[in-house]
Amino acid sequence: MISLKENSRQNNVMDQPRRLVLASASSYRRALLERLGLRFESAAPDCDESALPGEAAQDTALRLSVLKARSVALRFSDALIIGSDQVASSAGRQLGKPGNHEHATQQLRTLSGKAADFYTAIALLDARNGELQSRVVPCRVVFLKLDEQRIEAYLRRERPYDCAGSAKVEGLGIALIARVETDDPTSLIGLPLIALTEMLERAGLPVLG
Repeated sequence: MISLKENSRQNNVMDQPRRLVLASASSYRRALLERLGLRFESAAPDCDESALPGEAAQDTALRLSVLKARSVALRFSDALIIGSDQVASSAGRQLGKPGNHEHATQQLRTLSGKAADFYTAIALLDARNGELQSRVVPCRVVFLKLDEQRIEAYLRRERPYDCAGSAKVEGLGIALIARVETDDPTSLIGLPLIALTEMLERAGLPVLG
């Protein structure tokens, strides 16, 4: 039996004029995009996501968001492709995903009482005609003073080893933070929905159309 809510959602997406593809395997980005109520597919990009030597964090994020979208567009020639990437930086040094407990501990020790800038880039590529929209949305995060006990408790419970800077703010990472400064809070989680909504509107796929 289909609930009224589910039936309404199906009706809302039935007449969606364009195929929409998220160029990401990230569960965080998929969950964010689902908030817009649009029908979409996900496809993992096939590209080198390494930073270039001397590349600024925001430039890395923007380049990779476009690269991801173009990579997936090769498989979806009729779709609107969403690419996104996030790079964190503190004191001029890029902060990647820690990958394990030891590296996450080191990152959080370094960030204790300091600020980090999270640059989240969004790209929307129309694979039909090559039209590209892109933007970087910055977010500054100021961390609390973190002692070893708090760091260890957080890492053991949250295990944020796939999050840039080890800060999983949609979970227990919020307990590490003194304040967040941004125009779009969803950018910190990995997909800036305000910017994306504007891009989709210009591409002919309004969220509330």
